[in-house]
Amino acid sequence: MVNLTRIYTRTGDDGTTALGDMSRTRKTDARLAAYADVNEANAAVGVAVACGDLPDEVRAVLVRVQNDLFDVGADLSTPLQESYEYPPLRVKDEWVAELEADCDRYLESLEKLRSFILPGGTPGSAYLHLALTVVRRAERSTWAAIETYGTEPGTARGEGGVNPTTATYLNRLSDLLFVLARTANVGAGGDVLWAPGGGREQAPQR
Repeated sequence: MVNLTRIYTRTGDDGTTALGDMSRTRKTDARLAAYADVNEANAAVGVAVACGDLPDEVRAVLVRVQNDLFDVGADLSTPLQESYEYPPLRVKDEWVAELEADCDRYLESLEKLRSFILPGGTPGSAYLHLALTVVRRAERSTWAAIETYGTEPGTARGEGGVNPTTATYLNRLSDLLFVLARTANVGAGGDVLWAPGGGREQAPQR
C-alpha cells in the first residue's frame, strides 16, 4: 500500500533522486527523462478524459491506459535485475496486444485515410492528438534510456538495463491515440484534412 505522509523529503536537494530499487542517481539520468515524459503523457491523457467530452467506451479505454502508464513509469524507474526480493511490476506483451486489439476495433468504423490530417475538430480529438505527441516523445526518451543502459539484467542496485517492452507499449499507444482522435471526430464533421500550402493556390509547375 502507498502511504504518502509527507510530500517533500529534501533528499533530492543535491540533484539526485531514488530509482525504484532505492539506488540513487542524478536527476539528469536518461531513465528519469523517460519516466518523466511518461508522467507528462499520462497527464495529457487525463486532460482528454476530463475535458474531451468523449464517449464512455473511449473514456474507459483511456482510464485503463492511464493506469498502464503509471506502471510503465514504475517499470522504467526500476533497473532490470537477475533476481528480486520482491519482484516489481513489469510491462507485459499482453498489454501491447490489448492496444493493438483496440486499434483494430476502432479503426473498423473509420473511413480510410487518403490525406494527412490536422490536430483539431472536437476538443476531445485535439486533446488526444496532443497526448499522442507527448507519448511519442516518451517513446524516444525510453529508447535513449535503452541505448544508455541496455536491456540486460544487473547484479546490483542501479546497474540493470531497461525493459524494452516499455518502448513497444508506448509505440502502440501512440497508434491507438491517433485512432481514438479520429474516432472523437466521427459525427462532428470528421477528420480535419491537411491542405498542402495552407490552402493557398499552388503555382503552376514549369
